[in-house]
Amino acid sequence: MMLTLFLGAEMAWASMSLSISISRNTDNASWEALIFSISSMNGLFLPIISAIVVSRVCDMEHKGNTWKMLKTTNTGRNQVYAAKYICANSLILYGIIAQAVFIFGFGWFKEIGGDMPFLPLLQFVIGTMITTLLVIALQQWLSLTVRNQAFALCLGLLGGFIGTTSGLFPPGIRQFLLWSYYMDLSPVTYVYSTASTTGSYVSGMPPAGLLIAAMLLTVILYFAGSFHASKQEI
Repeated sequence: MMLTLFLGAEMAWASMSLSISISRNTDNASWEALIFSISSMNGLFLPIISAIVVSRVCDMEHKGNTWKMLKTTNTGRNQVYAAKYICANSLILYGIIAQAVFIFGFGWFKEIGGDMPFLPLLQFVIGTMITTLLVIALQQWLSLTVRNQAFALCLGLLGGFIGTTSGLFPPGIRQFLLWSYYMDLSPVTYVYSTASTTGSYVSGMPPAGLLIAAMLLTVILYFAGSFHASKQEI
């Protein structure tokens, strides 16, 4: 329910923003503009949503003190860690698919011309999900090893701020800010023209090097967090 409300707020904001943008300039009535707008808003919303979801999924272990109960069963902490990771990512995947449906529905409602961009939409879903896997790996590590969930929620808020302002950072710095990947792994970018004050939307494949780096970092953070949580005293 909470996830649906957050996503509803994001899509309502996107709908109003895009409607105003299209009314002012018909050139903004494009599939590329739709995908870019949602990707940029994800930099704000998804880090916060991920932090809340992971915190709620993990907090029951702290409040219920269930780690000690697990010692009486055959279920290891690594298995619980994996189950929580899968659960949190499944919830966010539902939201990402809902965003893809929103892009299609909004474009159809506004009668945006051109062929339906199935490949860019697929790339949008994959790029956003890979970033989410990375963000949740970090969030879960913190949420399960630190009892006070305020720290994990603050990290989510910080991530939302960085994700929103990531376009202002130089590329050399931005590649170390994992929350900026929501935009950097998007199939659509906005390129400003040096000859004028306007720009244009450019679609293409997300950078392969960044995709590989994100997946490797996800594996490192996941196993580091799992190892830390399994060895932590209860």
